[in-house]
Amino acid sequence: MTDVTIKITDREGILHEIQAPTDMAMNLMEVVRSYELAPEGTIGVCGGIAMCASCQCYVNSDHPLPEMSPDEDLMLADAFYVENNSRLGCQINITPDLDGLEVELAPES
Repeated sequence: MTDVTIKITDREGILHEIQAPTDMAMNLMEVVRSYELAPEGTIGVCGGIAMCASCQCYVNSDHPLPEMSPDEDLMLADAFYVENNSRLGCQINITPDLDGLEVELAPES
């Protein structure tokens, strides 16, 4: 089992340095939910299919991420609090390349 370290700032401004497995096909939204870094029912509302933007986050490090899909791009176009570094956590799969990733959860809309 290989884990990566990810730094996640929750919606209260608290920084959490967590370990995320790379061998379980998880995405960032699922990791946030598993560590209970956001109140239940406020993140991953659509189940992780890029249809709600409840898992929007700001990527604050220069890690290589997958190209934004058309669905993710359209969802962020209609979301609140979007910044240049906004991504949907459900679209960021946990891989070894993400070791040291730094993200901040966007405010709940």
